[in-house]
Amino acid sequence: MSSKLFSPYSCRGIVLKNRVGVSPMCQYSADDGLPNTWHVVHLGSRAVGGAGLVMVEAASVAPDARISDKDIGIWNSAQLDQFRQITEFVKSQGAVPAIQLAHAGRKGSTQVPWQGRKAVTVSEGGWSTMGPSNTPFNDEYTVPREMSMQDIQRVINEFTDAAQRSLAAGFEVLELHMGHGYLLHQFLSPLSNTRSDEYGGGFEQRIAFPLQLAKAVRKVWPDHLPLFVRISATDWLDGGWSVEESVTFARQLASAGVDLVDCSSGSVVPDSRGPVAPGFQVPLSAAVRQGANIATGAVGLITEPQQAEDILAAGQADLIFLARALLRDPYWPLRAQQQLDGVSSWPIQYDRAVNPNALT
Repeated sequence: MSSKLFSPYSCRGIVLKNRVGVSPMCQYSADDGLPNTWHVVHLGSRAVGGAGLVMVEAASVAPDARISDKDIGIWNSAQLDQFRQITEFVKSQGAVPAIQLAHAGRKGSTQVPWQGRKAVTVSEGGWSTMGPSNTPFNDEYTVPREMSMQDIQRVINEFTDAAQRSLAAGFEVLELHMGHGYLLHQFLSPLSNTRSDEYGGGFEQRIAFPLQLAKAVRKVWPDHLPLFVRISATDWLDGGWSVEESVTFARQLASAGVDLVDCSSGSVVPDSRGPVAPGFQVPLSAAVRQGANIATGAVGLITEPQQAEDILAAGQADLIFLARALLRDPYWPLRAQQQLDGVSSWPIQYDRAVNPNALT
């Protein structure tokens, strides 16, 4: 009998061959936002390795939406054209190509992580940042300007334009990044949103912009294709965004046409970090799934096949997103299927490595 992990997952008009998703992981390897050979090989190898869903890292919706100048993007037609090679190859391997759309907000214009993550000033080739309020992430980041109503509408337009480019590039699942302390999370959390207008203050005001953006994207994203949202389901701090707020927000996202909530956590302020341990974010996925009656994805230190299987069997999530485990081993899904089900479908080109009777 097939495991839950390797059973198909249907959502709108898309069927995933299994419930293993490649979590969006920034590679900081692009120039001018253009995907290149690194991204083709990186994402293609995870499709060859058996993942059912292959999601491109946070793709910036505008040049000033980037975390660093090495971020990937989808704000112009040249980037769109480059993505087609990736989506076509992913599909050829029986996987579904997905893309996460993102805006860094006040956490933008920084060095890449292995250089230190300090702010890059305009004079050094960086750009001006913005956020719900004019408070920087920390002393090493730039001071953002408080977004105007025009800024808010511009960002919504940038996301809807990026969604349409994503469709033209061949992506079949779209995810909106509303977590990890980036722009949309900055509006959700009272730790970063100190506005006093219709987009700040109480819960309904703080969710107004992210919810408005999700509705706008759903209108331009085809009805037969899934729309996911990644959230940080808790800030892990008193007075911050809470699991209870995540559940209520997820209900409203579901009403807006969102199909799955991808549950991560933290990172809106420097000390917004949880008690890191295997599967530490799974209870967040379970709480949102049960409380909001919406499909969820679990992510975060899920490393073993049986661990992933148990999460699904217990009804704590509908999909398993793997990050570091798939960086270490692109063939994790194939090995996991062998472990759980006693079979695996390696590419025919690799059959000689796993089938002792194969011709050499």
